[in-house]
Amino acid sequence: MVRPEEVETMIQTQLPDAQVQVQDLTGGGDHLQVTVISTAFEGKSLVQQHQLVYGAVNSAMASEAIHALALKTYTPNTWAAANP
Repeated sequence: MVRPEEVETMIQTQLPDAQVQVQDLTGGGDHLQVTVISTAFEGKSLVQQHQLVYGAVNSAMASEAIHALALKTYTPNTWAAANP
């Protein structure tokens, strides 16, 4: 189990400008949904964006502290367009 704040810190360490929202989907701390907004995603495919986030939380995934991770990634522009 990992605390949402820890996941946020892991991601912001790799993507310093990232805005991160972490939701615990089951209450057990190991099934999470993460929304990340970062300029680092600009010009990258969705797969590449997700790879950046998975790279940031790899240690928690490898230790099974995170069992399932649902990702939503956005650039600031795509976030603004999706959330008028």
